[in-house]
Amino acid sequence: MDDGGNPFLPDSIIYQIFLSLSHEDVLAAGLVCRQWQAVSRDEFLWKELFYRYYQVARDVPRHPAAVSWYEEFQRLYDTIPCVEVQTLREHTDQVLHLSFSHTGYLFASCSKDCTVKIWNNDLAISLLHSSNMRPYNWSYTQFSQFNQDDTLLLVSGVFLGPHNSSSGEIAVISLDNFALLSRVRNKPYDVFGCWLNETNLISGNLHRIGDITSCSVLWLNNAFQDVESENVNVVKRLFKIQNLNASTIRTVMVADCSRYDNPDLLLDAGPQPASVTTSPCRVFDLGSDNEEEDGWDQPPTETQSLRGSKEGLRRFLDDIMEGRARPVLSEQELESKVAEFLAQRRTKAPEANIESNDKKKYLIFTTGCLTYSPHQIGIKQILPHQMTTAGPVLGEERRSDEFFDSLDHVIDIHGHIIGMGLSPDHRYLYVNSRSWPSGSVVSDPMQPPPIAEEIDLHVFDLKTMKEVKRALRAHRAYTPNDECFFIFLDVSRDFVASGAEDRHGYVWDRHYNICLAKLRHKDVVNSVAFSPLEQELLLSASDDNTIKVWRSPRTVRIHQASRPRRRPLFFSWLGSQKS
Repeated sequence: MDDGGNPFLPDSIIYQIFLSLSHEDVLAAGLVCRQWQAVSRDEFLWKELFYRYYQVARDVPRHPAAVSWYEEFQRLYDTIPCVEVQTLREHTDQVLHLSFSHTGYLFASCSKDCTVKIWNNDLAISLLHSSNMRPYNWSYTQFSQFNQDDTLLLVSGVFLGPHNSSSGEIAVISLDNFALLSRVRNKPYDVFGCWLNETNLISGNLHRIGDITSCSVLWLNNAFQDVESENVNVVKRLFKIQNLNASTIRTVMVADCSRYDNPDLLLDAGPQPASVTTSPCRVFDLGSDNEEEDGWDQPPTETQSLRGSKEGLRRFLDDIMEGRARPVLSEQELESKVAEFLAQRRTKAPEANIESNDKKKYLIFTTGCLTYSPHQIGIKQILPHQMTTAGPVLGEERRSDEFFDSLDHVIDIHGHIIGMGLSPDHRYLYVNSRSWPSGSVVSDPMQPPPIAEEIDLHVFDLKTMKEVKRALRAHRAYTPNDECFFIFLDVSRDFVASGAEDRHGYVWDRHYNICLAKLRHKDVVNSVAFSPLEQELLLSASDDNTIKVWRSPRTVRIHQASRPRRRPLFFSWLGSQKS
């Protein structure tokens, strides 16, 4: 200041100087005097610092709920769960999956040590209970899920048996006394299983029809299968779906459309980064007769024309059977064509949508049509009469020509799907996949195309059944198709997190599509889970036999401050990061 109390430099000059500084230096300079502090809080300055530091595309607007650019910068800097605060070592083998209760007070972990452990989510997390599933002939536990009112825990496991065995089982454990209430067969085991409501769960079964054709049956099961089951149905068939080319239904989950309560995410703004060259995913509305709605903007190939034409396929098979033509297909290809032809006349069409969109429940699962590698997502609406086990065990009566159920929607990922997760409001579906090479063709269902090491995280809006066009990418995987395993992801209000084979977990911002944190482990990270109570708490599970607990710098600072010191609010969050 000069002798008259006026600043030596006008605000505009200081502003230009601050533009060339890092955000740390801008905050530090703001402590010098009142004039510098005022300039250091300028909104246009922090907008520039935000886009520069986080490398967000300039055409992506600020988050709709954000009040200022300064506070938005602080939110991303200070509320990401990236500080390791605890390591849980009670498991003796690889930890495969984590799940929180809906209240957030408990969480469960599954492991190759064949136990499911239930933990108290206190400030210092502690083990509450451990159930050993080896007495039930299980090899290991792989997945768990709490029911809606947190009174029951679904635990999915794999049976002991040969390496190529696909049999598993689902167990239901009471959270009142940890008693085992029921057990349900589950095949293949990577159907995992899920809750439909508080007392009914979904399992799978697989019936072989030929070498590469099969039928998947999805069952609704009552969690309480006691003496009353002699007089009351405890199971009911939901859907019976044909599988072609060695594909099967796996990884079932339920999306409840009544939970849609968030505004549209602005995830489709801006072009794809040059480094991301994923193929667009096709979404097919199988209830529509209009081919233009199915995403086909090119003339169909000969195989596609044959597949889409019942009459052409019938003539093709008749010519072979009557000797007018010699088959140019392999035995596997011919088996698929015959199975497809038979199914075309024996498949129940999708039922009319009798409910408004915000009252529907969708069953979502991975499937395929070209190879055993899961490369498609199937979506089937669950109707009101299918919500309980009441009624006929085999479901509603069908006509003789309605042997199979058709799907309502199919999403083709053009790659190997290795993970799926729903947003808290169940509107958005996040999918981990490893893409196939562009233009690749599957000629042998037992030899799918090679898969990329990069994992793409796709986002689909279940309200519109359209893909959000900007895929997330940072994490990697290295196993080939026949050894590929599921990597569980999780979604909170603002963030999405995933494990990876590169010994890290990753956290992205859902709005800006940027990677904000890498969470280090000593081996593959199989699963991550946000607390439903506070998204600033994240768990990660790894092949290094540990569960790591991550909190945000802000919550760590709050928990560690026995005597809160008075510090300028605009600087305290940065100071905690640097200490």
